[in-house]
Amino acid sequence: MKTITKNSSNQIEIKNSKFITELIKIDNPDIKDIIEELKIKYPKATHYTYALRLDNYQKSSDDKEPGGTAGMPMLNVLEKEELINVLAVTIRYFGGIKLGAGGLVRAYSKSVKEAINNAELKEVEKGYKIELETEYEKQKELDYLLKDQVIINKEYDLSVKYLFYLKKEDLNILNNYNYKIISEEYY
Repeated sequence: MKTITKNSSNQIEIKNSKFITELIKIDNPDIKDIIEELKIKYPKATHYTYALRLDNYQKSSDDKEPGGTAGMPMLNVLEKEELINVLAVTIRYFGGIKLGAGGLVRAYSKSVKEAINNAELKEVEKGYKIELETEYEKQKELDYLLKDQVIINKEYDLSVKYLFYLKKEDLNILNNYNYKIISEEYY
């Protein structure tokens, strides 16, 4: 499995229609605000189609294109490329020439595929999101143990609170600490 390292976009033109694909890193299925922001960024477009894949969830929309000609082909590309935690939105400005069902499927698929080819990708691993609290005296030791992990946040108060990702096989490094597993997910 892979994901994008940062948001990116791509544009192609087919028979005077512009297809702009935005690849957006996501961690939940609530994308309503993202779609609204893209409608503001790309006003007067005729369609805002999308496909998204999370760990165990996927969804697509044709946004008034003929059924099955936009969202599903886009989702198929994300699946074939084994991408997760990503939202692909393709914005279409109609150019006056109808493409037909097959032409739309090819156009939307091509737009997403080219956006992926231009994006920076990374492998993702299944692991745990963990919360841990420790005394200041143990911070240096814990930082050393977590040197190869993705630390999301550190809070300094009466103690040091960590929020980080940990690979499944590395869970044993925390044997001397009290920790809480927040979730099991890809990161």
